[in-house]
Amino acid sequence: MPFAPDSPLVVALRPSPNVSERTLPIDMIVLHYTGMESAQAAIDLLASPESKVSSHYVVLEDGAVVQMVPEAARAHHAGVSSWETLTDTNSRSIGIEIVNGGHSFGLPDFPDAQIDGVIALCRDIVERHVIRPDRVVAHSDVAPARKDDPGEKFPWGRLHAAGVGHLVPAAPISGGGFLMQGDAGPPVAALQAMLALYGYGIAVSGSYDDATRIVVTAFQRHFRPAKVDGVADASTVRTLRDLIAARPGEAPAVA
Repeated sequence: MPFAPDSPLVVALRPSPNVSERTLPIDMIVLHYTGMESAQAAIDLLASPESKVSSHYVVLEDGAVVQMVPEAARAHHAGVSSWETLTDTNSRSIGIEIVNGGHSFGLPDFPDAQIDGVIALCRDIVERHVIRPDRVVAHSDVAPARKDDPGEKFPWGRLHAAGVGHLVPAAPISGGGFLMQGDAGPPVAALQAMLALYGYGIAVSGSYDDATRIVVTAFQRHFRPAKVDGVADASTVRTLRDLIAARPGEAPAVA
């Protein structure tokens, strides 16, 4: 069904039928890569009733923005997911697909013009919906067992420098102790508790199981991409602690 663009940055509309009603206020942005060989193939899929998937926006390689779902509607972009204990990510978020072949096509670099477009769109959305920086997240953050996009080559640092997203300098990779799959005990429970506190959907079991390895891998993709191996080394743990310490709070109420 036709609709008016929500952002002045939109250059084209391609309505998708794969929408439903929101049940939560918008307080997140979820970034994806398309993971297909072309922008047209991705847009056609997102517009197909048979696919049952959709996204609010698609950012092309040249930075142009196509809107497919009005922001007031719930797009079907995140799937089974969780952030801050809430599982209906689609109802609380705006989904942005970034045209990129992804891991299946060699994880190409993201063109500068495209990232400029992503930054401009995110800034516009963040300003209109007053979204906290730490709620601009990756698809792999909210669905770590299923997804790895937008991937370890996505330039989160450029977004953060432009005022989008939450980031701290990654702690240097060095020697020292580490936690890995098969470990158990209070240190593992403490790691799981910190990941859950930041927002990841992880049980605090005290056992470094496969689910923990997967969440650590997702964390590294976003916040410590120099080494993505699912092992919680000192750099990973220190970066996580620094993120939590620097995490913004809720905006104060205006009298």
